[in-house]
Amino acid sequence: MSRARPLFSAYGVEIEYMIVNRETLAVLPVADKLLAAAAQKNGAADVPMGALTWSNELVNHVLEMKVSQPAKSLNGLAGLFAEHVAMADTLLAPLGGRLMPTGAHPFMDPLAETVLWPNEHGEIYKAFDAIFDCKGHGWSNLQSMHLNLPFRGDDEFGRLHAAIRVLLPIMPALAASSPLLDGRFTGFLDTRMEQYSKNAARVPSVMAAVIPEAVFSEQEYRDHILAPMYRDIAPLDPAGLLQDEFLNARGAIARFDRSTIEIRVLDTQECPAADLALAGVVVAALKGLVEERWSTYEEQKAWDTRELATVFTKTIANAGRTVVPQAYARLFGVYAPSDIPARVIWRRLVHSLLPTMDYDPAWDKPLPVLVDQSSLARRILAALDGDYRPRNILSVYGQLCDCLEKNESFNVGLLGAAYYL
Repeated sequence: MSRARPLFSAYGVEIEYMIVNRETLAVLPVADKLLAAAAQKNGAADVPMGALTWSNELVNHVLEMKVSQPAKSLNGLAGLFAEHVAMADTLLAPLGGRLMPTGAHPFMDPLAETVLWPNEHGEIYKAFDAIFDCKGHGWSNLQSMHLNLPFRGDDEFGRLHAAIRVLLPIMPALAASSPLLDGRFTGFLDTRMEQYSKNAARVPSVMAAVIPEAVFSEQEYRDHILAPMYRDIAPLDPAGLLQDEFLNARGAIARFDRSTIEIRVLDTQECPAADLALAGVVVAALKGLVEERWSTYEEQKAWDTRELATVFTKTIANAGRTVVPQAYARLFGVYAPSDIPARVIWRRLVHSLLPTMDYDPAWDKPLPVLVDQSSLARRILAALDGDYRPRNILSVYGQLCDCLEKNESFNVGLLGAAYYL
């Protein structure tokens, strides 16, 4: 976003997809060839395709699609992303590939299969690799939806940052879609975030506790988050390639260069309709927090980062079943006689927010599945039903690829009911 816009007046949406072999579903590092085909020239990195732009990422088996200009509404974006998924699949067909959704590939071997992006900006990726070693699940095997929300001035920044900080811990309760790595259940519903949270261990200030620190002005942010990060990376980055806001790896990062905060903890879902339904719910909840509908700005600011990080750590393991403290639930107007599951908070939020939500009919099917049944991660486990043999994983993830192609929800129905609650 090139100029400051007021709160909730525009949305930047980015969704990452894996490129895989059509038959084996193994990762297929041909993003450079796909983007070259789309741009009709070699070496293309950002390819404007009308309302959406296609881009590379760190590794050559990931394609990012993002709105070319900030969208005034989330309404209509699900269909737009679905059209572009179809276009990408058409271009990938001669290469033997297709797109796969979810937050992580279920059986990729990152040590053997990681191929870094070879073209423009390659020197930045090489710098990351030299410092952090990007041949690991948390670097080379993860796909997410990034949601960029604007602010204008310090007051709006502070209010948005406070709201995002308190909502981040339970975002994976809805968004978790990565229960498998190396062909097995990891014990985490959001394994992408579990792996991601360890990425920057060599320079802890780059990620800190994933949940951002309690700072509510641009100067505070620069002093307490950006400056220590730049200082700590400098001895490892003599060329200064990483002295930029993109180095920040927290679960939500301020981008003062475009006056936005970018949310990074949302796993890619099974189809654009589900991704945008998720985005719609998150935006509506944040708007309610900023408007102080359930708790005051001061109450939101007062929450300690460590307490929020504790909830977040539990949520990436258990998603909607995560039991959260009563005091935390009260931030969202949920009063209960005891600690309650995160899914209850989301259900009450969604049902209360629906009348005022900027609603897209494309969300009619995915939203009830997401909120009233479970995260995609639990639906994947339900479909696998404890059978982690390669052929069963291939079958389930093949169905997920079909969901992406058709822009349909992944719903295992009554057979998976035991996994939902």
